[in-house]
Amino acid sequence: MSEFSASFDASPFETTLAFADVEPGEGQRWTTWPSVTPTERGPEPRPSWVVTSAGALDTEFGILKTGKEADVFLLERAVPDDPAQRTLLAAKRYRGSDHSSFHRSSVYTEGRSTRNTRDARALAKKSGHGREVAAIQWSFAEFEALCRMWELGAPVPYPVQVSGTELLMEFIGDANGTAAPRLAQMRSDRAELAGFYAQIAEIMRVFAAAGFAHGDLSAYNLLVHEGRVRVIDLPQIVDIIANPQGLDLLHRDCVNVCDWFTRRRVDCDAEELFAELLAASYT
Repeated sequence: MSEFSASFDASPFETTLAFADVEPGEGQRWTTWPSVTPTERGPEPRPSWVVTSAGALDTEFGILKTGKEADVFLLERAVPDDPAQRTLLAAKRYRGSDHSSFHRSSVYTEGRSTRNTRDARALAKKSGHGREVAAIQWSFAEFEALCRMWELGAPVPYPVQVSGTELLMEFIGDANGTAAPRLAQMRSDRAELAGFYAQIAEIMRVFAAAGFAHGDLSAYNLLVHEGRVRVIDLPQIVDIIANPQGLDLLHRDCVNVCDWFTRRRVDCDAEELFAELLAASYT
């Protein structure tokens, strides 16, 4: 089990699961792992905590976060009567039925293509099918971004699987289901904040060296868990070369991050950081 995942020793969730008849109960379903293709599963080697048994049950424990485009739920995937095969997951579900709830700007999708011509037409018309296609595209875009960044060693949640509009990923938090706080929620002294900034700058360098910018980086999509910063919410990740506005979005990330830290008396310079990231992207 990775250092970021939950431990289930004496888990309080064990008492909530009724496995006497080994059938899904309220708020449960059979694991969706067997129904997804290998390309819809996280990169190998997989962390040891990933439960791949077809006999596992998924149990939902409520919502972790609501958003304009997606909601995130706390999920436990567990094999009945086998404490060694259970883990907490974050289930991110994109909305597609209500266009008014989906505000992702097309600025992020420049440079991307849709192979299916019917889907492309539906997207252009913003039909019901088009909205569903858009939601699926965002879930797959985030899954692919997480896979890429995980393989590069960036501190992102491990992407377990993607299926339609649902993305399952590593839950960053404790064994009781309490999510790690966002950076914006931290009440840290100046020295600790300076350490967080150094970690974030390094994360941005990893992205830039691979040719990408987060595109929407702020203190609200950076988590702090056990002293380490984790970056989340990657569906809008942009190729800083292929996307005509890629460099502008990279610069905006630098400004957003440095403005937040500057207000907390941490020395940082957005233009200097931007220059460093540009240099990293061309090496």
